[in-house]
Amino acid sequence: MRTTTLTDERCHPVDFDDTPDEAAYRARVRAALAEHADELVHTDVDADAGEEAADPREQEQALRRTQRVLAEAGLVGVAWAAEHGGQGGSLAQQAIVGQELARARVPSLINHIGIGMCGPTVIAHGTPAQHEKYLARLLRADDVWCQLFSEPASGSDLAALRTTAVRDGEDWVVNGQKVWTTLAHVSDYGILLTRTDPDRPKHAGLTMFVVDMHAPGVTVRPLRQMGGQSDFNEVFLDDVRIPDAERLGEPGEGWRVALTTLLNERVAVGGGGNDLGLSVESLARLAADRLPALPADRQVLARQALGRAAVAALANRYTGYRRLTAISQGGLPGPEASAGKLAGTAAAKLVADAGVRLLGDDAVFAVGPGDDGGADGAGRWQRNQAWLPGIAIAGGTDEVLRNIVGERVLGLPPEPREDKHRPFDASGSAR
Repeated sequence: MRTTTLTDERCHPVDFDDTPDEAAYRARVRAALAEHADELVHTDVDADAGEEAADPREQEQALRRTQRVLAEAGLVGVAWAAEHGGQGGSLAQQAIVGQELARARVPSLINHIGIGMCGPTVIAHGTPAQHEKYLARLLRADDVWCQLFSEPASGSDLAALRTTAVRDGEDWVVNGQKVWTTLAHVSDYGILLTRTDPDRPKHAGLTMFVVDMHAPGVTVRPLRQMGGQSDFNEVFLDDVRIPDAERLGEPGEGWRVALTTLLNERVAVGGGGNDLGLSVESLARLAADRLPALPADRQVLARQALGRAAVAALANRYTGYRRLTAISQGGLPGPEASAGKLAGTAAAKLVADAGVRLLGDDAVFAVGPGDDGGADGAGRWQRNQAWLPGIAIAGGTDEVLRNIVGERVLGLPPEPREDKHRPFDASGSAR
């Protein structure tokens, strides 16, 4: 019986319950996870996404094995077409798998960037030979992928990138630098956006490639984050030779190819109302333990912070259910995912900040990677608070996402862009 249905004027009724088919699929997913439980990596109940393992190489191999087991059980690439190695299922089924993995305390797939962003780009713009070469191995985590977009001088303005690719016979020679590249230190391949024609406007002179991360001239340097972990990197490309057969799309069409990646990235990050860190339930458990011990005047402030965090987190979660409802009824993800990503990061920050406030003086003491900070896991709250600013940048800064929501969701006029149609010269500025 449908007792939890809300109506939204702009989209389908919002149904928090599974359809009969979805309920049956969820039961199959739970059964598969229970069957393979001993083969999977599991996290602590309140483990944070930004925590670094004591032995990163051993953890990497364990996560690769976990994804391989899940792929063999039909729980990876659920919405991918069967011809590409997927299950030919729906986006709603894919969301159910994500929910059940979280319920079973299985961490995010090590190749989540490959599955959510790189793979769909290869599917949409790659050749049949590229499909055969890459996709099945990507789903099994035989190859881990990364996304080489951002640069030191062109973060939010991606089209202003300076990494160059120059044609040399059947190869392209690439020189430049990328930064904030998540998982580059464990990746086998990446999708690489380059400038191939500096005499055209900045959006028109770009070309996308698949790059072998073990090729000569590729140097990866992990960046130490303020939370103590090193899960993103800077990447240097010095005379890296990429065969023309590894190009995605036609020369000069890199921006169109990149838009495919960016849309999928924002859906992956913000499309399902996920908590992006420690959940509101974790916050409630911490509050039950710590709130009574606070002085009365600090209890008032802490309760206010708890209320703001809980409202934001639950609003984000249920708005995510609304998007999933539309998807389950045949809708497609669109620019609204940018709003979901905005709301998700804002809510996650409030949850982390409220948790640190509850810790009181204990929050002063820094803890290293792998240290939970004691029985109440104080260190996890500190690390999540330090990890979240990076998530607010990943997939588009808040300012960029607000522009997308304003222009493509609300229909507001775009901001003036004087450099959009001028040639982009080799010095890295529009003429």
